[in-house]
Amino acid sequence: MKAAELFHKYPLTDNTWDEMYNEESVRLHYQNVYETLSNIPADELIKKEELAKSLFMSQGITFTVYSSGEGIEKIFPFDIIPRIITGSEWSFIEKGIKQRLLALNLFLKDVYHQQFILKDGIVPVDLIYSCPHYLREMQGVNVPHDIYIHIAGIDLIRDNDGTFYVLEDNLRTPSGVSYMIENREITKRIFPDLLPQNHVRPVTQYPNILYKNLMALSHRQVSSPNVVMLTPGIFNSAYFEHTTLARLMGIELVEGRDLVVENQKVYMKTTAGLQQVDVIYRRVDDEFLDPLVFNPDSVLGVSGVLSAYRKGNVAIVNAVGNGVADDKAIYVYVPEMIRYYLNEEPILKNVPTYQLGKADERDHVLKNISKMVVKKTNGSGGYGMLMGHAATDQEINDYKQEILKDPRQFIAQPVISLSNAPCYVNGKVQPRRIDLRPFALYGPDGIEIVPGGLTRVALKEGSLVVNSSQGGGSKDTWVLAE
Repeated sequence: MKAAELFHKYPLTDNTWDEMYNEESVRLHYQNVYETLSNIPADELIKKEELAKSLFMSQGITFTVYSSGEGIEKIFPFDIIPRIITGSEWSFIEKGIKQRLLALNLFLKDVYHQQFILKDGIVPVDLIYSCPHYLREMQGVNVPHDIYIHIAGIDLIRDNDGTFYVLEDNLRTPSGVSYMIENREITKRIFPDLLPQNHVRPVTQYPNILYKNLMALSHRQVSSPNVVMLTPGIFNSAYFEHTTLARLMGIELVEGRDLVVENQKVYMKTTAGLQQVDVIYRRVDDEFLDPLVFNPDSVLGVSGVLSAYRKGNVAIVNAVGNGVADDKAIYVYVPEMIRYYLNEEPILKNVPTYQLGKADERDHVLKNISKMVVKKTNGSGGYGMLMGHAATDQEINDYKQEILKDPRQFIAQPVISLSNAPCYVNGKVQPRRIDLRPFALYGPDGIEIVPGGLTRVALKEGSLVVNSSQGGGSKDTWVLAE
């Protein structure tokens, strides 16, 4: 049996944008892939899926699910059918993300310095000061080149009319880029001819661009600045990513115990003695970064590192205190930031969002909660969400009580259908919901976005939650050359 029969049985979902199909026909940019896959024997698809799994297993491409306090390491699920984006679609996405990052970066500089946007009443003062990730320790601190957001992962979804929306901004320690790179490598192995035949733009330049940007942040005028990646260690859910990026950039992967601060300078312990560190690409959250300033019980960070940072003796990527800009309650104001700082209309739209700290919006949400997705403003990984349409009455009542305890810490959005893409699941080609996380790198020479990103897939039938921690997987993301 040819795989064409599997595609012929593919069911379209009502009122949902399908990435491959336009009503009953295959979209033009998917034609080549569709024809190639359709002519493959069905059992050959099974072999390719098994090869992909074995490659992920042998290379240790994993993530960690935290359940009942225990870390369970799993192979990252990978779907073999690529997600394809046209050159014109990508151009639109790229412009929108660059505009958004420029405004968000200006917001961070402003909120930690003159605070014009607060004084002019564009963003409420109390929203900033009630944000747990607004750090007064960063007030008045100048960062190299005025860049706060060196690395961003902007989550995009597509509604039923094909419009792209920004779901959230990840501006602290965004993860997932290693899976983007590894997905492409796996695709090269299982479909070696498809990529060149379809003129797919490469993603392998990401580590080189990031390394170049990191080197440019050094305060010392030396030919080879010392750049390190600070990881929380092997038990972190993204440890595979930390090791992968450090290896691809050729930099040292260090833990907090490997670094020491002396005379407000950071040094790495080596067998040849202490070696000064110029740039730290940290994957440790703010609250654990410096036990002398934040969490005194942290063993993940480096005592005194914030003092060295404030003094300008070391650069930290991303900047400390960025969380105030990706708080989900602040997300509501990003379109206004774009108008305020850039005097432009937003290119990418926000998903309509209700702030539960506002009484009228809270009342509306509580009355219509079965049609809403409710999130904690500083939650991540899909944890702590309420999917109103799929929740029981008891779950809804319990969640309402949590909201009423501290409404500011919650936002709500109408259920967005998310676009479908064909996935090879259990020997069948089936529709599954997807999102897209492109990765943007902001350096002294401007913003560069690798053409692609991480397409996350809700592998559970009917699910709208794409997070790997909630049973999601990923696809290789192709951006076609013009």
